Amino acid sequence: MEAEIKFHKVLIKKRFPLEISRGVKGDSFNLFIEYKKNGITGWGEVAPGGTEKAATCEIAEEELKRLMEVGINEITLEEMNDISKEMQIAPCAYAGLDMAIWDWKAKEAKLPLYKYLGIKKPFIPTSVTIGINPPHIIKERIPMIMQGNNFKSLKIKLGSPDGIEVDKEMFSQVLDSNKMYNAKIRVDANGGWSTKDAILMIKWLSERGVEYIEQPLEEGQEKELEYLIKKSVLPIYADESCRFSEDVNKLANCVDGVNMKLMKCGGITEALKIIDSAKSLNLKTMIGCMSESSVSISAASSISGLIDYIDLDSHYNLNPDPAKGPLLIEGVTMPREAEGHGGVLKKEFYA
Repeated sequence: MEAEIKFHKVLIKKRFPLEISRGVKGDSFNLFIEYKKNGITGWGEVAPGGTEKAATCEIAEEELKRLMEVGINEITLEEMNDISKEMQIAPCAYAGLDMAIWDWKAKEAKLPLYKYLGIKKPFIPTSVTIGINPPHIIKERIPMIMQGNNFKSLKIKLGSPDGIEVDKEMFSQVLDSNKMYNAKIRVDANGGWSTKDAILMIKWLSERGVEYIEQPLEEGQEKELEYLIKKSVLPIYADESCRFSEDVNKLANCVDGVNMKLMKCGGITEALKIIDSAKSLNLKTMIGCMSESSVSISAASSISGLIDYIDLDSHYNLNPDPAKGPLLIEGVTMPREAEGHGGVLKKEFYA
């Protein structure tokens, strides 16, 4: 029996826009995928992005229709993942279909997805992200985010286009505002530093208790990363430089770990391959997110029991979240004890 697939375009409204080194991300449209077969519905989500080869919901939908033309009903998810990569289907688009089918498979087996995959429940708290902002905004923002939420760590976006002195001013306010919460602090530069500035900033941040640095240099500067890792006094994680499992081996001598995102790699199937590749090379793993609701975060949380560092927090910044999904328990983004990944689009948001 062929699956019936419906698409729902939904406006994702944020509490706070997120500014990183490459620009500001405010409200946006996401594409939700309703995958029905044999009376069972699986849910997926696409958070479109230009760097993920589908900048809009419309492009993402066309990408998936292009894939479906080759026939997807009689092949495994591993085979479909390979075909998607061969056809260069936009990974953010394919991620939505991949997670919807995994959701469907676990529901058919009447199991939570993490149990269906043989993965333990997550136990590592998520970080919550603070974008690039002037110090007076940081002073207001951190209490608004931290109060009553039991978050255990902060991921601070640096790499300001205005230079490292501005980064230092902002980070100094982060330290001051964090005194009453005592959260662990990680830093993500999103490729916003030069090698020279990265060396200076890593040393400066190490003296202020930072745990690790994510993507200090721009994607494409992996040779410079190999030089930087030898100078660094902090662990370095690759994000934009690691998109697919094939990239992991190239980074083995450049970083201490890799950050995967379902939208970046193409979904759960590819993420599991990245985890396997990283572990075979003794690299640490991290899982992050983009502008995603509780549907995609539910899918990601279902595999987060395998992962060393967790950054599954985008749904906490939505007002409203158009989906139901994971719970926040002692700082951990926890999948629900429900069949499938536990994420579902609320009916009032159906297209």
